[in-house]
Amino acid sequence: MVSKIDLENALKEAIRSGDAIRKRTLRMALSNARLLEVEKGAAIEDAELLTLLQKEVKTRQETITDAERAGRQDIVQDTQAEIEILRSYLPAPFSAQELEALAQSVIQETGASSPADMGKVMQVLNSRLAGRATGKEASETVRRLLKS
Repeated sequence: MVSKIDLENALKEAIRSGDAIRKRTLRMALSNARLLEVEKGAAIEDAELLTLLQKEVKTRQETITDAERAGRQDIVQDTQAEIEILRSYLPAPFSAQELEALAQSVIQETGASSPADMGKVMQVLNSRLAGRATGKEASETVRRLLKS
C-alpha cells in the first residue's frame, strides 16, 4: 500500500528528472492530502490516502468527459497521463471473478439470502475492497448474486 512518504519521494524524483506532468500530479495529490490532514487535525493513514488517490482518478475521469465534449484533446491527453500516474500508486483492481468470489464469501459469511440483506453484505465487503474495486462495482456484483 502506498504511503505519503512514497508520494513525497516520488515527487522529489520527478523534480530531479524534470517530469512536469508527474511533478504536477503528485504535488496536487500531496496538497489534497495535506488539506485532509488539516481538516482531520491528524496525519492521514495509508487507507485514507488510497481513498484520496481514487477520488483524484475519478475527478480526472470527469475532466476527460468534459474536455471531450468541449473538443479539447490537449486536456484529454494530459489528464489521461495524470490518471496513469495516479493509478501506478493504487493496488491492482480485482478481476470480475475475484470480486465475485469475494462477494460470494461475504454473502455466505453474513448469511445473506435476499436483496434486503444487501446493506449488511456491503458493510463487510467495503472493508475488504482495499481500493481494488469501487463501491459501485461491488454493489452491482452483490445485487446480481443476491437475486440469483
